[in-house]
Amino acid sequence: MTPEGWKLTNVIILGFAFMFVFTAFQTCGNIEQTVIKSINSTRFHGSGYTSLAIIYTVFSASNLLTPSIVALLGYRLSMFLSGLVYSAYIAVFIEPFTWSFYLASVVIGVAAAVMWTAQGNCLTINSDENTIGRNSGIFWALLQFSLLFGNLYIYLAWKGEKHISDYDRKTVYTALTVISLVGSVLFILIRKPDSEPQSTENEISDDEPEITLRTEGCSSQAVAAFKSAINIFFTKDMLLLSVCIAYTGFQLTFLSGVYGTCLGATNHFGDEAKSLIGLNGIFIGVGEVVGGATFGLLNKFLSRYLGIGRNPVVLLGLSFHILTFYLIFLNVPNDAPVVPDAGTSEAAYIIPSKVIAIACSFLLGLGDSCFNTQLLSILGFMYAQESAPAFAIFKFVQSISAAIAFGYSNYLMLQWQLLILCLTAFFGTVSFILVEWKAKANFQGHSYERI
Repeated sequence: MTPEGWKLTNVIILGFAFMFVFTAFQTCGNIEQTVIKSINSTRFHGSGYTSLAIIYTVFSASNLLTPSIVALLGYRLSMFLSGLVYSAYIAVFIEPFTWSFYLASVVIGVAAAVMWTAQGNCLTINSDENTIGRNSGIFWALLQFSLLFGNLYIYLAWKGEKHISDYDRKTVYTALTVISLVGSVLFILIRKPDSEPQSTENEISDDEPEITLRTEGCSSQAVAAFKSAINIFFTKDMLLLSVCIAYTGFQLTFLSGVYGTCLGATNHFGDEAKSLIGLNGIFIGVGEVVGGATFGLLNKFLSRYLGIGRNPVVLLGLSFHILTFYLIFLNVPNDAPVVPDAGTSEAAYIIPSKVIAIACSFLLGLGDSCFNTQLLSILGFMYAQESAPAFAIFKFVQSISAAIAFGYSNYLMLQWQLLILCLTAFFGTVSFILVEWKAKANFQGHSYERI
């Protein structure tokens, strides 16, 4: 096989590995709060929302350290060990204790930062300026399929269940642990390319989205990257983009944990309420895949031949989400995010409809892909020479926002959570448009397509 063939194979293996690991983890997060409400044990008093808040807080802070870790271990070993930590977190639910649950939440926050840094490093080493768009699209599509399979099982297995028994919980989490372990093993199968781009001793390579460091220069390069990230963060453009990035963090919390919990707690859905959690995850995944393919893989076509730039796509995402939040406000009881396992029989503004609920799931995923693909595009376009710190800031702001949202999700009624989402979506869109206008003016005459 040619070197280019091996690189493409590595990207495909990377995508499948992430698909397996995140099939397990995202399914775990989607059902976590519902499962915890059903646990009948005096030894466990945890909160799924609190756990996810801890994960994203530690994940955000750990981004400052992970380049050095990846440099020392290499991207394959870094992803393999991180995958094992993901498996351990999921396995905690087989026999849960409060102390092990929160300890695992801290450790997986570090592992997540290491895994995503190593992923960026691996993707860059196996790509060049001609294949990075294709390879990113392949990876994105495979990753988004992770929302389909685990949630399909939840839908079929929990159909008609009103309470999640210990047996059901152990069966599901044992299966998810095994799936995560399969993904971890796949990381070892990634082959080292015949030639890998190297950075000089005193500077970071311009075309790497993550920092590739030589072991002997690890600390100095990490310090240089940290200083560069601080300088970029306090520029006007990045501060404006951070408003939009923060919205993606709030939205991540809502679609990955809160909305599924609301559906499972709505007694008007009858015996299918718990299984709707799985169906919700499936249709979020379908929306993500459709949006990712349309506005990610086809971004060059839309820009070059149809004249559709980034602003119309973000405005489309805003329209999808505002409509979705309004439908959820009408369709789901206000106390659904915070009620105990018995659920809520409170009336919504309309009789809760399963069709509307699942349509909202699809629109949540579709709108989310609009924002994320265009943020990645504009960051790669504006910060091509300093992509590593720019993308580190992206993950930092997004994960901090997600942590804050998981924190308040324990206490705020649905209407207030939706209000926060609407306000941040509007101001995030305005801030994105302002930066995009400036970028278009500054880079006129250059290629105005996704890098």
